[in-house]
Amino acid sequence: MVANCLNCSSEVEEVWSWRGLFYREPQFLCQECESQLEKIEGELCRGCSRSLEALPSNLVKEDICLDCHRWDQDPEWKGVLHKNDSLYHYNDFLKEYLARYKYRGDYALAQAFSHSIKSYLAKMEYDHIIPIPLSDERLYERGFNQSTALLEESEVRPSHILTRLHSEKQSKKTRAERLRQEQVFQLAECDVKGKSILLFDDIYTTGTTLRQAAKLLKDAGADEVSSLTLARG
Repeated sequence: MVANCLNCSSEVEEVWSWRGLFYREPQFLCQECESQLEKIEGELCRGCSRSLEALPSNLVKEDICLDCHRWDQDPEWKGVLHKNDSLYHYNDFLKEYLARYKYRGDYALAQAFSHSIKSYLAKMEYDHIIPIPLSDERLYERGFNQSTALLEESEVRPSHILTRLHSEKQSKKTRAERLRQEQVFQLAECDVKGKSILLFDDIYTTGTTLRQAAKLLKDAGADEVSSLTLARG
């Protein structure tokens, strides 16, 4: 059966391997489009997966980036989010791809990352994996939660124990405004005491959204809260 690339619609050439003789993962992107996804590798910030090799030395504090260092210096936020892992660099290709996915309602585009997400999660231990929720208003606008869809396409059953109040988009706020804003998440009646929680979102930018969710969970008794994101901005 001939498949077409989810991004450019060209025919996807099947790549054969020894593993493929016994178990074959479906290909959703052609080789050219697949090659434009940049996996995050090399020397990374232990806090947020940012590439330290690409940063000037004045933006690095030992083995963490300056942003994570600032979070650690704030007693309100220190240790709230144990760490963030990200799979890909948020380059121009992925930015355009995710824009089509999130804002033009092309739900099927989530399939391209199913194998990567599934493989990564197989190496992690957690009690609950929680997609960062959208407010009801934002969910109505988009028609689906992009983070939930990414997990579901990866055959992962998420825990929907967080809800979100409607607020202005984070991208329109300065870092100071994000830090000052009131808690935008609410926790459903669920006992998270002593639990290991993994938050999941599509993009890590400043880390504010993830830390707000993590703080709510930590205050409710969660033992540790980490996060996994598809991309690191």
